[in-house]
Amino acid sequence: MNVFSKLAIVLGGTLLAACQTLPPPTTNVATDAALGTAAFDWFEYTGDDTLFKATLPKDKYQNPVLAGFHPDPSITRAGDDYYLINSTFGFYPGIPIFHSRDLVTWTQIGNAFSRPDMMPFSSNIGLSGSGIYAPAIRYKDGLFYIITTCVGCGGNFVITARDPAGAWSDPIWLPFIEGIDPSILFDDDGKVYVVHQRSPLNKRYDAHTAVAIMEVDPVTFAQKSEDIILVDGGDKTPWNMDYLEGPHIYKVKGEYILSAPGGGTGYFHQQLAFKSKSPLGPYTANPNNPILTQFGLPDDRPDPVTATGHADMVEDQNGQWWAVFLGTRVYDLATPPQDPGRFHTGRETFMLEVRWKDGWPVILEKGKALPARPDRPLLKADKAASIPTTGNFTVRDEFDADKLAPQWMFARTPTQGWWEAGDGSLIITARNDRFGSRGQPSFVGRRIAHMTATLTTKLSFDPAAAGDESGLMAVQNDEFYYAFGLGLNSAGQKVLRVRKREGQNEPERGITLTETPWTGAQNAPIYLRMTLNKGRIDFEASADGQRFTPVLANGDAKVLTTAAASGFVGAVAGMYAEGGDTK
Repeated sequence: MNVFSKLAIVLGGTLLAACQTLPPPTTNVATDAALGTAAFDWFEYTGDDTLFKATLPKDKYQNPVLAGFHPDPSITRAGDDYYLINSTFGFYPGIPIFHSRDLVTWTQIGNAFSRPDMMPFSSNIGLSGSGIYAPAIRYKDGLFYIITTCVGCGGNFVITARDPAGAWSDPIWLPFIEGIDPSILFDDDGKVYVVHQRSPLNKRYDAHTAVAIMEVDPVTFAQKSEDIILVDGGDKTPWNMDYLEGPHIYKVKGEYILSAPGGGTGYFHQQLAFKSKSPLGPYTANPNNPILTQFGLPDDRPDPVTATGHADMVEDQNGQWWAVFLGTRVYDLATPPQDPGRFHTGRETFMLEVRWKDGWPVILEKGKALPARPDRPLLKADKAASIPTTGNFTVRDEFDADKLAPQWMFARTPTQGWWEAGDGSLIITARNDRFGSRGQPSFVGRRIAHMTATLTTKLSFDPAAAGDESGLMAVQNDEFYYAFGLGLNSAGQKVLRVRKREGQNEPERGITLTETPWTGAQNAPIYLRMTLNKGRIDFEASADGQRFTPVLANGDAKVLTTAAASGFVGAVAGMYAEGGDTK
């Protein structure tokens, strides 16, 4: 490790320029065939789920606390402030940073990866099967630490910051840590450990994994001890130990509590607890495992949440413990086991109070359905977030700022300046890269946070060739998406086109479901609207923003679910522009 790397980790990235919002990269777009520009005056998102319609009592909070694609939550406390992060896989910027003072109202203050050179995802990184997995955040003596895995792009690493809003240091790579999902334990005696998932010594089947620990240097994170296996997922137990991963260790009243999910990330997902007098073990399993699961509950229960697990815990100022964890709200449970159901909202972040029984943590009693409106923590209520993270809401971005807000995301890391914000519009340059090509398409999107959601935009675009197209997109990954845009047909006439791609065996641009002539005035803007209602999706257009005409109704939205596409993300929707050939 060089001197600058050591200095960066000590100073927590304070030598690097802060970048809380996203300016375009500086590379000139002329290196890629510029085929025209699309101007989006605004983008509006409205979520309207039945679960959120009732008035929320002041002494309750709403689950999920982060709706939409916010998986693998990790949490830490610094004084009276709480910080929470999530996995982002192949999307950029990576690892959103949320802040709260009451554990209920969360505001995104930045992203850990907001400089393209930090994590230059290229075509080898899929949006849902590689990239950033299960980051863990910890705070110690004025410094914040994030440790995580980049699958397909380098393995395990740690970054630091004095200010969690950024900037974060460049990655310090940890090639000696095998596996995924590392977490940090700062012990009372000054020693620092990394606990992580890895392969067992004698792997017997694909789902057979283990949890291990090693001591590392408190400053450089260099390896100081051998890797010691703490829990072997192949041990015979009355609970499910398959795919044991995502471990965290907490010191509570002189004992070390190891918490890790088992059972895989789907139907059988559950949280397990183990205990030891030493961080190095041996660990004894909680005889009442699991401490959290929704497996085995009636499928016909109201507003079902499935696949709960991958929990992280934190103690508040009052000595109460809380767990954040992932779960999936589903609109259809009629799917095979291990697939948690149909949903386009992805794995979301939920929270529950942790109760302690006989020295063991209990997140949710066995056989109980996850409550949608539990009692609030006894903490002073935080101010409302400018962009809500749960409940029903409408948010509108007028693109007045010259940088994009931290909620906007891209498919992989942008290396060319193909967008520009400010002066009341978002300008996107049409390029040859598109979804399906595994490139870096001209697409700016946000997480879909509701079963029922409406996305609307005002677009000015003048397509010049048959391959030019711009509008709204809803994306699950490169092979599964819907596109709704203004383009040209083979005769050179303007048309509104709805395309769907449902698998890698279909053409790169998918299948055209409809082409409707558009007779709007030359250079006049067009208003596009996309509406998701659980398993259905509708597309409408308007010349004045008041009277909308259906272009395609009752489309099948299952392509936006992991039940169809597999992977680990939720659907992301937003604005795009593309050009080039029409294959």
